[in-house]
Amino acid sequence: MTILLSTLNARYAHASLGLRYLLANMGPLGPDTRIQEFVIGAKTTEVVERLLAQHPRIIGFGVYIWNVEETTRIVAMLKRVAPEVTIVLGGPEVSYETNEQAIVKLADYVVTGWGDLTFAQLCTEILQGPQPLMKVHAGVQPPMAQVALPYSLYSDEDIAHRTLYVEASRGCPFKCEFCLSSLDKTAWPFPLEAFLAQMEALHARGARLFKFVDRTFNLNVKTSMKIMQFFFDKLEANPEDPVYAHFELVPDHLPEALKEMIARFPAGALQFEIGIQSFNPEVQALVSRRQDNAKAADNIRWLCEHSQAHLHVDLIAGLPGEDIASFARGFDQLVGLGAHEIQFGILKRLRGTPIIRHTEPYHMVYDPYPPYTVLATSLIDFPTMQRLVRFARYWDLVANSGRFAYTTPELLGVRPFENFMAFSDWIYTKLDATHRIALDRLAKLVAEWLQVTGMERERALGLVASDYAGGIDSPAKKERAAAVAAPARQVRHLAA
Repeated sequence: MTILLSTLNARYAHASLGLRYLLANMGPLGPDTRIQEFVIGAKTTEVVERLLAQHPRIIGFGVYIWNVEETTRIVAMLKRVAPEVTIVLGGPEVSYETNEQAIVKLADYVVTGWGDLTFAQLCTEILQGPQPLMKVHAGVQPPMAQVALPYSLYSDEDIAHRTLYVEASRGCPFKCEFCLSSLDKTAWPFPLEAFLAQMEALHARGARLFKFVDRTFNLNVKTSMKIMQFFFDKLEANPEDPVYAHFELVPDHLPEALKEMIARFPAGALQFEIGIQSFNPEVQALVSRRQDNAKAADNIRWLCEHSQAHLHVDLIAGLPGEDIASFARGFDQLVGLGAHEIQFGILKRLRGTPIIRHTEPYHMVYDPYPPYTVLATSLIDFPTMQRLVRFARYWDLVANSGRFAYTTPELLGVRPFENFMAFSDWIYTKLDATHRIALDRLAKLVAEWLQVTGMERERALGLVASDYAGGIDSPAKKERAAAVAAPARQVRHLAA
């Protein structure tokens, strides 16, 4: 073997789409190229041993914010025990602020940006000459039709056990300064018929769970309609063998034709990830985010009331110019709209993003280590930011998990943010931890908190018991889960 493509995924269920694009576009080097994926947390020596067992001449690593520290250790060890192996880096983490990074100093070459075709060309030069003179190679963005689609490279095991990431387009026309896509000039679609043919082939092989990574799936409504029609046709042809599709939606762009299509899908077939990030117009303007808040709210409300799609809506805490009161108002508004999950994230300073321009004016203090989370701003001090971090974790365990469907409304009351923050502060005093919390321990503490806030003991215990009775392992939910292709967490949010 000559070339290995490798990365450390966040978990086993995440199959790397980027590596498969590289392999699909290796051209004459394709037969000599293999993919070898790992999961973060793997022992460095074992990863290095498994890589070298393939006797590679070149190893290309996909480097991301979640794996850069571990990948750095792997590259450092490879350079000590096998200095003859050429190391090439790519991925978003090394595509910006490149030369200052420790992992870049260790490696032989770096491909920044689009690596689909550039990586293969670089490997050809390394193997056949003339040897590349430059360490950093800017990836060439080809016409989309020239990029070979990688979906045939998902293995049967991938299809059976992992999330299949797909994309009908790349890029984004919006300029939100906290996002790497803000550096794109527009969105670039792949040829639709070729893409749908690949989806057809995946479905024929047994794929049923498709996660679209397009930043702006509903930007071109005609294309969106054709893709959704593809999945609806599969459902209609064989309702006993359902499919599940995840899309990222622009929240204020939902025309009637798309609404009509969405309304036709049964429960457990669609998930929409909707980025709100902030409902504060001044904060939105500050970070160059264009959003019609009234339309966005109306569309989320419509989706909750008139569709059976599962809604996952994003908010970001720690944006420049946003204080706790402003964030709380946005959070309460989203709770009132009825979204199934509110993904409460803390701002991260991704390398290359324009958010850095606000560092001095708003006293933005970031963790110097990945994932570069904001630690404090001019309006939110460090202790308060830590309370928000804990809030986000407990919110995920209690509300987003779907395990406390009956109890969560009682926890939130008429002041959701204020009440859940009080619960978060209290439960932290009991646990002194935010991870590795047993479900039965969490349930007991939820019931105890309800009593602390004035609920009668029998009612509190009864609420939590009803959540257990209606949980994912209950007969009713097992029957419902068997009828859909959705992941277990989404199934928990389906009506009992």
